[in-house]
Amino acid sequence: MNRWFEDGRLRFAVGIEDTFVPQESAGHRKLDEYELTQHYALWREDLDLAADAGAELIRWGIPWYLVEPAPGDFRWEWLDEVVAHMDRLGLRCVVDLMHYGTPLWLDNQFLNAAYPERVAAYAGAVAERYRGSLTDWTPLNEPVINAIYCGEKGLWPPCLRGDDGFVKLIVQLARGMVLTQRRIAEVQPEAVFVHVDAGFRWAGDTHPAPLEHLLERRFIGLDLVLGRVDEDHPMHGYLTRHGTTDQELRWFRDNAVTPDILGVNYYPAFTTSRHDPDTGTPHPVEAGTEGLTDLLHTYAARYDQPLLVTETSRGGPAAERLAWLEESVSTVRELRAEGMDLVGYTWFPFFALVDWLYRESDDPADNWLVQMGLYDLERDAGNTLRRKATPAVARFRELAREARAEGDSGGR
Repeated sequence: MNRWFEDGRLRFAVGIEDTFVPQESAGHRKLDEYELTQHYALWREDLDLAADAGAELIRWGIPWYLVEPAPGDFRWEWLDEVVAHMDRLGLRCVVDLMHYGTPLWLDNQFLNAAYPERVAAYAGAVAERYRGSLTDWTPLNEPVINAIYCGEKGLWPPCLRGDDGFVKLIVQLARGMVLTQRRIAEVQPEAVFVHVDAGFRWAGDTHPAPLEHLLERRFIGLDLVLGRVDEDHPMHGYLTRHGTTDQELRWFRDNAVTPDILGVNYYPAFTTSRHDPDTGTPHPVEAGTEGLTDLLHTYAARYDQPLLVTETSRGGPAAERLAWLEESVSTVRELRAEGMDLVGYTWFPFFALVDWLYRESDDPADNWLVQMGLYDLERDAGNTLRRKATPAVARFRELAREARAEGDSGGR
C-alpha cells in the first residue's frame, strides 16, 4: 500500500513559525514565537484558518520546554486538545519535534552529554501517546542553522563560537536526530520521517572560506545522519580536526537512518548570500525562482529522495507575496512535469513572525513583526493580534483545490 507521498499528488501545506529559545541571559530575552504571536491563545483559530486556506499538511512544532517542564514529567493537556482539533480538521501534521531550543532543566543545552537520549525519549513519548493521530515527524529542523546559531556565532545557548563550536554542535544534533528517528520507529513502524534542511547558496567571488568547503558543509548534518561520512568524505578532515573521533563517525555509519522525504527550505530574498569583498560581511541577494530550481536539483541529485518544499515565502507588501506564490508554485509544477519527485509545497510562515533579533533587543515585539505570511498580524485596541487575510489566501486556496482535483483525476 502506498504511503501518502507515493501517490503522485502535489500537496499544499502551511507552517506556523515555532522557534523556542526559552533560556534568558544578560542582553538576551526568551524567544517563543507561539507566545509572541499569541498562538497559544489563538491556536484553534489558527488551525481553522489553515484548513480553510486549503492546506492538507501543516508544519507545526511542539514546545518541548513546556510539554516536559521537568525530566520525565510530561504535561499533555494542551497538546491533547491541539492534536484532537487537527484530527477533526483533517490536517496531517508534520511534527517539528525540535526547533532550536532545549528545556530549561537541560544544563549546557545541546552539549549536555544526555541530550541525544533526552530528545529521543521525549520524541518517543510523544509518538506513543499520539499514535494514529501524529505519524509524520521532523526530528530536528535545519541542523546546520542550529549549529551556526548555537555553536559558531554564539547567539543562542550554549553560545559556542567558531568551527570548533560548530562541529561539537552538529555532531550532538545529528546524534539526537538518529536516536529520535530510531526511537519513534520502535513505537510507530508506520511513521514517516521528513528531515528538513535549510538551503544555502552563495553568489560572487569572495567567501570567508573556500567555496568548495561551504558547499559541502551545508550538507554535513544530513550526511552524518545518513552515515555517509567516511575517510573519503570531503568533510572528514574538517570534523576530525575539530575533535570528532573516528569512533564517533563509525557510530553514525553503524546506526544510519534514512528519511522518507527531504524537506528543503528556500527564501528568494535571503537563502543566497554575497560576501562584501572588503569586510567579508554577508548580504542576502535576490535569487528568485532560479535559486529555488537550483537548490531542488542539487538535493535531488545528491540524495535521490522524495522532496518537499518545507518553507518558502517572501517579506514585504502583500502584492509581492502573491507574486511569489504564483512564481514558486509554477516552478514546482514545472519541476514535477520534468520528473522530479516533488511531493509538496509549504508557505511558511502562515502568518507574520517575530524576527529572531527580538531576542537581543529591548524593543516591543511589534517592532520586530515581519509580515511574510498569507495572513498579516495587526494588534487591536484589546491587545489581540488579529489575523488579517491577504489576497494570497484566496489564491493559495485555489491552487490547493486545483492540485487536489488533478490528483483525483490521476494527473501529475
